[in-house]
Amino acid sequence: MNQARNVIRYVNAAHVIDHMFMLIFPAAVLGMTQAFAMDYAALIGLSLGGFIAFGACSLPAGWLGDHWSRRRMMLLFFFGIGGASILTGLSDSPTMLVIGLTLMGVFAAIYHPVGTAMLVAYARNRGQEIGINGMWGNLGVAFSALLTGFLVAHFGWRSAFILPGVVAIVLGIGFALQVREEPIPARPHGAMKGQGGQQISMFLVFAVLALATATGGVVFNATTMTYPKLFQERLQDVFTSAQTLGVVVSLAYAFGAVAQLTMGRLLHRFSLKWPFIVMTLFQAPLLLGLAHADGWAVIALGAAFMFVVFGQVTVNDAMVANFVAPQWQARVFALRYCLSFGASATAIPLIALVEPRQGLGGLYLILAGVAALTFVAALAFPRTPAEAALGQQA
Repeated sequence: MNQARNVIRYVNAAHVIDHMFMLIFPAAVLGMTQAFAMDYAALIGLSLGGFIAFGACSLPAGWLGDHWSRRRMMLLFFFGIGGASILTGLSDSPTMLVIGLTLMGVFAAIYHPVGTAMLVAYARNRGQEIGINGMWGNLGVAFSALLTGFLVAHFGWRSAFILPGVVAIVLGIGFALQVREEPIPARPHGAMKGQGGQQISMFLVFAVLALATATGGVVFNATTMTYPKLFQERLQDVFTSAQTLGVVVSLAYAFGAVAQLTMGRLLHRFSLKWPFIVMTLFQAPLLLGLAHADGWAVIALGAAFMFVVFGQVTVNDAMVANFVAPQWQARVFALRYCLSFGASATAIPLIALVEPRQGLGGLYLILAGVAALTFVAALAFPRTPAEAALGQQA
């Protein structure tokens, strides 16, 4: 029991670290231009290797987690991302900065396939624990900018990398001392049956998951990247302070944490199909609303959209947890997140192509069409008994 509790605590902490560390540089870069004698566009481009590694390295990380050791991979995560962050904070040249940021992406890639697989292996109530874990990751996204801004303003840009790096290493030491090596907990895993007792097609399940992951990745990344600009344009008569605007955007992101916690509690009561349908049904209408909304309506619609898009992430992870045998889960999570992060990268050229010509309104109309495809995938997902979706007996 203590082992399971320790694993879940450290995996949740790792989720905060994973998302927060990947967003330190975009938040700190404004305070680094003078130190490196580079403008914003040139400096932000140095992070490309890290973001590519964040997606691409999830595949070998998942394979190593299943074939070597999930515990050792998580130790590599804590010490590796901590050391890479400290190295980045000590950089005195663009080359050293690229190396540090790329290594941060390499080690950050370990978390999702390995950490999520460890979580579902030890969780008594998978749906609830996935929701709580998603909440912590979401809070890492929401408050990374605020924490980085505080450290840069009071202690300089180097502190924004070095101090979190030290914290990651300390957590790694705690993980090494409190989490022992042991085989993956055995859980009964048979073929899933549909509502009428027929065997569910795994091809259909994974086709739906692949489509939802790809379309959801594009929509998620495009909206989270453009929310600050959208809020700035539509709320300029309401909030004039950039700091206040940043707090509002962070709160909108944080609202997604409420969704993940709520969805985690609901998954044991319903077949996965119905939460999936509800979370995707409202995405396209909310994006259509954001394309045209102004003033306070943007805040309400923006928070509601974060709720449904983050809620869908919890459902997608629950699909893997409930349909994939434990010994395969790290590899399937790796494929899921590689596809998600790979597809989300297309959001960057999409924004660059559409926004200058049609504005954010035009971009959000296109995203609404992409979100509609996610809803179609949800409709095609097979219906299962609520007990099967829960996985509590496992």
